[in-house]
Amino acid sequence: MKSDPNAMRDAPITLSPAAAARLKALAPQGGAPPRLRVSVKGGGCSGFQYEFALIEGGEVPAADDLVVELDGAAALVDDVSVPFLKGSVIDFIDELAGAEFRIRNPNARSSCGCGVSFSI
Repeated sequence: MKSDPNAMRDAPITLSPAAAARLKALAPQGGAPPRLRVSVKGGGCSGFQYEFALIEGGEVPAADDLVVELDGAAALVDDVSVPFLKGSVIDFIDELAGAEFRIRNPNARSSCGCGVSFSI
């Protein structure tokens, strides 16, 4: 049975100011920033893994996507991934070791060293 995506629209998934700023910085000059598609898939060294994809600003979100917005930037989360990400912050980290989008997920009991794989 498929869950009602409208019931999940109030899921407390947020986009950090750093992630919003990075998405806006990736915008073509004078254009809309790309959207960040975030999904959870089975696999990885801990059971689940995050997947990220940049979507051009003109592409329409799917009807069941949760749209998380901040300061003109947006992330899209499919309805299957929302329960795994409730309470999460979609962040952008720029460190000496590299720059990447990262999920701060309070539902994850453990994660691997790379931060892409997690278990619940």
